[in-house]
Amino acid sequence: MFRGLGLCAFLTLAGYGLAALPPVQKTGLGPLVFTLLLGLVIGNLRLSKRLSGVSAGLQFSARWLLRTGIVLFGFSLTLQQLIGLGPKIIVLDMLVVLTITTAGYWLGTRWLKLDRDTAILTSAGSAICGAAAVLATESAIRARPAATSMAVATVVLFGTLAMFIYPVLYPLLGWEQGLYGIYIGSTVHEVAQVVAAGGAVGQEALANAVIVKLVRVMLLVPFLLIVGQIWTRYRRTEGGAENDGGKLTIPWFAFGFIAVVLLNSLLHMPQPIQGGLVFTGHVAMTMAMAALGYQTRIEALRHLGLKPFILALCLFGALLAGGALVTPALIGAA
Repeated sequence: MFRGLGLCAFLTLAGYGLAALPPVQKTGLGPLVFTLLLGLVIGNLRLSKRLSGVSAGLQFSARWLLRTGIVLFGFSLTLQQLIGLGPKIIVLDMLVVLTITTAGYWLGTRWLKLDRDTAILTSAGSAICGAAAVLATESAIRARPAATSMAVATVVLFGTLAMFIYPVLYPLLGWEQGLYGIYIGSTVHEVAQVVAAGGAVGQEALANAVIVKLVRVMLLVPFLLIVGQIWTRYRRTEGGAENDGGKLTIPWFAFGFIAVVLLNSLLHMPQPIQGGLVFTGHVAMTMAMAALGYQTRIEALRHLGLKPFILALCLFGALLAGGALVTPALIGAA
């Protein structure tokens, strides 16, 4: 157990170290990405075969530390933020999540012939909150590490492109800052990427973008509940019920996430404590990413090929173009 945890901790520290380098900071890429890459590289070296006794720690990190990180992530959200921009924002975010996940799953499985896990993980990352959504969905459906790593790679790639494309589009569309911030928050992948894109436009855009994005993050909970039940039915249909006893896959950590959001809404915790809890959750998710990367084999990624990236590109285009049409029509002038 401790050898595996130590390995994940080492990869996490290295990931944070790389992300802290000044040239890297300008790219907006966080430690999650670098830790995943480090785990992927080291896990596929011959040296990794000599490391014994790491399996239990890797499994613990990929499962329990991941869930702990998702729960603690709730300390970055409040119900007051949800109420602040009104009901239209909830409708917009629900429309984005429903459309992108449904279209992504259909395109992935029917057109690109991807397996269900890869299709839903890629769609969830694009529709909700990037790598965090991929990891949470992986925990709910118990996907393969290769599918998870590939889905994370796609949302990192196109989310990074979004940080540069959205500020360039702003003067071309001629929208007010507030409305453009809503557009950014409802269509860009990661929270950090939303902050980067919104901040490049202006303070009003940044404020609206962050709040709208956090509403999208809250939609992760009902999404996990629905997907968990659908995947349980799939396993029963394919004879998997014999393996899991026919039990429903209920992501209990999602309820912990809701409880933490409620707690954070009712209590006024000192900023250092709240920030420390959010940081602890981020470290836990980063250690989970290290475990997933280490357990992923290059051969499995080669088998998936370019199709997940094609799917993510289609979803990125849908978010960019669809959001530009729906946001002003639904929200109006902001």
